[in-house]
Amino acid sequence: MFDIGVNLTSTQFSKDREKVVKRAREAGVTGILITGTNALESQQAQSLAQQHANYCWSTAGVHPHHASEWSGETAATLRRLTESEQVVAIGECGLDFNRNFSAHDQQEYAFDAQLALAAELAMPVFLHCRDAHTRFVDILKPWLAKLPGAVVHCFTGTRSELEECLALGLSVGITGWVCDERRGLQLRELLPLIPADRLLLETDAPYLLPRDMRPRPPSRRNEPCFLPHIVQQVAAWRGEDAEWLAQQTTKNSRNLFNIT
Repeated sequence: MFDIGVNLTSTQFSKDREKVVKRAREAGVTGILITGTNALESQQAQSLAQQHANYCWSTAGVHPHHASEWSGETAATLRRLTESEQVVAIGECGLDFNRNFSAHDQQEYAFDAQLALAAELAMPVFLHCRDAHTRFVDILKPWLAKLPGAVVHCFTGTRSELEECLALGLSVGITGWVCDERRGLQLRELLPLIPADRLLLETDAPYLLPRDMRPRPPSRRNEPCFLPHIVQQVAAWRGEDAEWLAQQTTKNSRNLFNIT
């Protein structure tokens, strides 16, 4: 199993990061992609990945929440980080018109700039889209032919949005959101529509703890060691064998991010 989305730089892991990685290994998780969300955390993510070489890798990017921080210096930092073998994708980048922590024009500018960087460096992109699908596609589409690959991380959109993402050739990341009986039912119904070779799985830890875990973890913090639960549930809802799905999604992850 490969977890393509872990926010290991989060302060929620500050007291036990090593144990978190150890628990992931013991649970059968064979690889972790650490998410970079701004210049500083992208540097921290690369450093953590380096400490766990050949088990952890990282992304380098600016999340739309931090788009107002975008600058030439930020771009230079990301470019420098991509020289490291641990950094395998540009992102997390995209648009978030739900919480609007940065203005729409700032988000769009930073997103386009990161797509340009990824295209120049021939690197895949780790994408974020929330309540911004139409504009997201408008900005992304012209760059797709120049990118080696892309995944829409933590997909929670509609059927029509999923179909458009798939038509564009994007991979789709599914989290424990799908295990939520309040918010995940619509997404659960869409799971069979995702081709097996385009599906990737992730925890987005420490966020999105699967609500249907029994017994419930004593903490509300999610961890990559809970990825097996997500694999089991997604496999059941897709009508597939869990072990096979774990192997297939791991293959997909390694292929997308060119991890050998």
